[in-house]
Formats: sequence, C-alpha cells, structure tokens
Amino acid sequence: MTPNEFTRRIRPEDPDVVVVGAGLAGLAAARALSAAGLHVQVLEATDRIGGRLAGHRLDGYLLDHGGQLLGTGFPGLIRRLDLPDLPLSPLAPGVLVHSGGRRHRVGADRAQGARPPARSPLGSPLEKARLGATLSRLAATPVPKLLARPETTTARALTERGLPGRVVEGFLRPLLTALLSDPALGTSSRIADLALRGYARGRLALPSAGTGEVPARLAAALPPGTVRLDTRVTAVGADGVRTAGHGWIAARAVVLATDARAAAELLPGLRLPDFHPVTTYYHTCADSPLAEPVLLLDGDRTLGPAPISHSLVLSQVHESYAPAGRTLVATTVLGRRAFPGGPAAAEPAVRERLAELYQGSTRDWDFLSVRHLPDAVPAMPPPHNFRRPVRLLAGLYVCGDHRDTSSAQGALVSGRRAAAAVLRDLDVAPAQPRQDQAAA
Repeated sequence: MTPNEFTRRIRPEDPDVVVVGAGLAGLAAARALSAAGLHVQVLEATDRIGGRLAGHRLDGYLLDHGGQLLGTGFPGLIRRLDLPDLPLSPLAPGVLVHSGGRRHRVGADRAQGARPPARSPLGSPLEKARLGATLSRLAATPVPKLLARPETTTARALTERGLPGRVVEGFLRPLLTALLSDPALGTSSRIADLALRGYARGRLALPSAGTGEVPARLAAALPPGTVRLDTRVTAVGADGVRTAGHGWIAARAVVLATDARAAAELLPGLRLPDFHPVTTYYHTCADSPLAEPVLLLDGDRTLGPAPISHSLVLSQVHESYAPAGRTLVATTVLGRRAFPGGPAAAEPAVRERLAELYQGSTRDWDFLSVRHLPDAVPAMPPPHNFRRPVRLLAGLYVCGDHRDTSSAQGALVSGRRAAAAVLRDLDVAPAQPRQDQAAA
C-alpha cells in the first residue's frame, strides 16, 4: 500500500465496507450491513441498479430486462425482501400449455377464450389426480427433506419417478423449462423440486411497477449516497478496491456481488459456471390475445431458428406495462441456438409461432424490442452445492445467485450470508429483526 492509499484508508469518510455490484445480492448485503450500523458504499459499473431485475421504459412500455417471475410461494422470498408494501400482481392460477396444435389449462379452471380439446393431452382423470397429489405433497414437504432426496438431473428425475408420460410432456417439462430457463433440464433435481414446491405453494407474480421495483425499493431503504453508479471496479482486495475513475477506495471489508463472469474476472480463482441464455422478444398490439394474465407454455418444443419457451401478456398482469389502449406481450426463447444475423433477425419466426400459440393473427403486431442475455442464468447441474462459501478470507467475500441457487431468492440469501460473515469478522452485532419479521 502506498502512503497516499494509507492516508485515504484512515479518512473518516472511507466506508467500512465496499459492496461491488448493485444487483439483488449486493443490495441485500448492503441493507443488512447498513442496518447493523456500518458505513457501506455500493459501487455499480452500469448506469442502473438491479442486475437481471433491472428494467426501463421504452416509448411508454415497461420492459423487464431478465424476464424473471417472482413466486409468492417460494420459501421466504417476500420475507427476505422485507418489502411488505411491495405491490405484487399475481398471474392467473395455473398455466396454458400449447401442445399438438391446441391449448389446455392445467392447475385451474380453463382460461377465458381457451377452448381445450375434448380429451386433454394430460390424459385420464386419474392421471390428473396423480399430478395434483404430487404437487400437494411437494407443497407440504419441508425444504430439508427435499434437499435430502437422491440427486440427479431434472430430466432423469421426471422419467424415474413414475409419473405418466403425458403428465410429464404435457405439463411438467414445459413448466420446469420456463421456471429453470433450462430447455435440456440438466439442472439438479433438487432445484427443480424447490421450484415446483414454490409453484405449488403460491402464485407466480410480478411487481405491479415491474421487476425493477424490487431493487429500487431495496436501494431506497439504504442511507442516501450509499449507491454510486457508473463506477467500474478494476481490482479487489481485503482492504479495498481500485476503480477506473476514482482510484483506490479503502475499506475494512469488500463484498464482491457481481454476476459470476465479472466476479471470476476480478478474482480469477473463482469457479465460473456455465450459463443458460435468455432472449426476450417484446411485441405490441391493439387488442390483447388473451383475456387474463396467464403464462402460456409451448409444450411442443418446436424446432427452428427460435423455439419458444413461454409467453405472457404483460399488460394483462398490470396496466402500467403498456400505454392506455395498447398491449405488451413478452416472449422468451431459451437455449444457445445460433441467431444468424442476431436475435432480431429471428423475430419473424417468433411472430409466426406466436400466431399458433395465441391462435390468432399476429400480422398487425409491432416488434418493439429484443433483449438477449447470454449469461442470464448460472447453470446448476448435479451435484449442486446450495451453500457455496461466501467468505474467501477475512475482509473479502463473494455473493450472488451463483453461490446459492440461480434465482431471485438465491441472490437474496447469498447476500444475507455474506453480510453475516462480514459482521462476524468485524465483531459487529447484526440488527435485530422487527417484531413482525420475527413473528413471520
């Protein structure tokens, strides 16, 4: 350390902790550390907070960057957010699955405007009853018991657990593809069980003001000036960080809360996982193709330049997603299939398939935007460690969904774990939970 850096270190304005990255994990860590009385500085390389949960408006439409759905039944998600006043708009119960040229409703009464075939692809009433019983058992199973199950890939678990093939192909496979962002279903079966448990216990939902409202509210709870945007960190250590435009910033501890690739670039010894890419197409039209906010799954896994996983009429979820009198449809394409000419060049194929899924013409739909995230979701094949260490050494910590599970909850949990490790090393008592939190 140079004399100038040492001088900076002892300045009163230097933070106790620097958090690198203003995604969910970084904001969760910063919130816990600030609540314990530490001076925290969050450094974000981009011009907005939120990471994959960021969003922005384009021509009056609200675009969620990562296309993530929250779930009211996922373990502790709402409690860990500590945002009791966050307005959530739930999707309609169940899902619509398009299979064999027709749509059928699973998990609730049939959707308005959806005419299921006389014989559902799910098969007999007995098979439907077995599916319902399976989901009910998952909903009632404690998480530790699920994590003690033998671990394999999700695809293998679906074939080995004795469920009818029509139930698997007509519902479970397309649903898990959407929930895990993994078309091959190579994800750990334990993660799939947790995802299905959360689905069975609650409702899929979106914040009424978009997913960006989650990080915005977490950041708003921090002391003014905690988050600094457009500040790129070029090196990290246990005693501070170096930035591209602001030099050295000293601290008693550093929490690296970036995505997995950026974390591995700053700390080359970190494990870099594979990723599941996510591409989201946004279309607008005058009239909604569905009368309710129900998740539409493509159960056919159509081959072609842009096989669709799922689609959702966002303006049916909440009116804030589109200007008055307009409709916003978000469609997700998964996998590493090449896009000759870029993702936008595949839009005509996506639009053509959407006409089949929504059972109506899409000729008058306007293509608004496409967002391609090559590293959207860290891959988590078996065997999966649900609690990768967040403490690298005293003073240096790492968190993010790549240290836990590749979900909003995983990011929050890892951020809280990193903050707890910092507080232990600095011998600082954590903030006491509010009475209503403790009761929860």
